[in-house]
Amino acid sequence: MRWVHLTVIVVFAATMLLFVLQNRDVVTVSFLGFNTRAPFAILIAAFYLLGAATGGSLFALLRRSYQGSQRRPAISP
Repeated sequence: MRWVHLTVIVVFAATMLLFVLQNRDVVTVSFLGFNTRAPFAILIAAFYLLGAATGGSLFALLRRSYQGSQRRPAISP
């Protein structure tokens, strides 16, 4: 199973490298009056990492909340 995971990671990394090499055009992004110009691949990578961080935090919060709801309160004498 370890080889399957390693293969998936290598294929994903190769795909991302190919994406970066093919999308070097500079684009402009506007959001709430803030404008930035950067290579398309860099913007995609930044938003991907931002989404991964927020999604991971949300998943951890939900998991911790679920585990907390499954605990039974201690019965006091």
